[in-house]
Amino acid sequence: MNRPLLALGAGALCLLAGCGSDDSTPTDPGSPPPSSTCAAGNPVPGTPNLTTTLVVNGLREPLDVQAAPGDRTRLFVVEQRGRIRIVRGGALVATPFLDISSRVVFGGEQGLLGLAFHPQYAQNGRFFVNYTDRNGDTHIAEFRVSGNADVADAASERQILFVRQPFDNHNGGGLAFGNDGLLYIGLGDGGSGGDPQGNGQSLTTLLGKVLRIDVNQGSPYGIPADNPFASRTGAREVWSYGLRNPWRINFDRATGDLYIGDVGQGAREEIDVGLASRRGGENWGWNIMEGTRCHRPSSGCNMSGLDLPVLDYDTVGSNCAVTGGVVYRGCRMPGYAGTYFYADYCSAFVRSFRLQGGRAVDLRDWTSSLGRGLDSPTSFGVDADGEAYIVDRDGELYRIVPSG
Repeated sequence: MNRPLLALGAGALCLLAGCGSDDSTPTDPGSPPPSSTCAAGNPVPGTPNLTTTLVVNGLREPLDVQAAPGDRTRLFVVEQRGRIRIVRGGALVATPFLDISSRVVFGGEQGLLGLAFHPQYAQNGRFFVNYTDRNGDTHIAEFRVSGNADVADAASERQILFVRQPFDNHNGGGLAFGNDGLLYIGLGDGGSGGDPQGNGQSLTTLLGKVLRIDVNQGSPYGIPADNPFASRTGAREVWSYGLRNPWRINFDRATGDLYIGDVGQGAREEIDVGLASRRGGENWGWNIMEGTRCHRPSSGCNMSGLDLPVLDYDTVGSNCAVTGGVVYRGCRMPGYAGTYFYADYCSAFVRSFRLQGGRAVDLRDWTSSLGRGLDSPTSFGVDADGEAYIVDRDGELYRIVPSG
């Protein structure tokens, strides 16, 4: 980013800076089998008012929350300093699940930034993290759980991908497995301001991209044959490009559409959606464009071949950096199925929309109800049943629930 911790614009110092698709709905290989009951509680009909309930506090600079596929008893929270904590029964487990703080540079937009569990985690114990090392470079690494289900084997690290970082900001950090069982990786443009190296538009670097790799094939990974640039040297891993600092990438598990929150330079924040029917290859425009505005040049830019965001907003007032969110697919609030919740790191607003025909519709502002208690929302997540959570960098984890 380039903001108070997210990828904000120039001049700000930061941390990490529906449905809609008409295609068929692929099956998520990591999803638990459908249940005839709603573990989150009795479903509430319609579109009830929403609020948040505090799950736990006392975390240290939390940046991400994930659930292992099929695990309905635990949540895993990533702390920027290099630890992954377990939340069980509304309490923090004292012993970290993973502690690699000695390998991680912490501060600004650097640290332990993302986590993804293998779709078959229950069988193979494999999970993946995204962190910046002591030199500030990016590691995508695989770890395995130990004989104790609550403790990972820190010595099991296997490097999957190494990316040298030219500057100390815009590292991206998101990891997500798609419905296709492949690992997607969000990487920023390498930092500084304005993308001085032109990485966003270059297909000779992995910076400023969403990558797609097969961690079940090859050594250390395989290139999916249907990647859009699979035969192009330097870009074989690239799924989409033209990104500044993608802060959180998440899939709609019902449609396979990929939602990307991309932090702007200082004028516009944007949400990009790669429809599953497109099969990748999108150019999201940076640094030619920032959101729906020309950036280089500031007017009259050539927009041919560029893909515009489904939504962007001004960096005005206290807005500074978009925090990409999640599409709700839980069972407690069926009326909100397909609703994408997102936030802004600095103003702490919480908003939502649904995707319909490739367009953002039903735009809502939830700040007065879901933003209560939030100071710096860094991430959203869902549990094994699809219920949604908000992570606050001040150390809190909230759950989105019906009010009343």
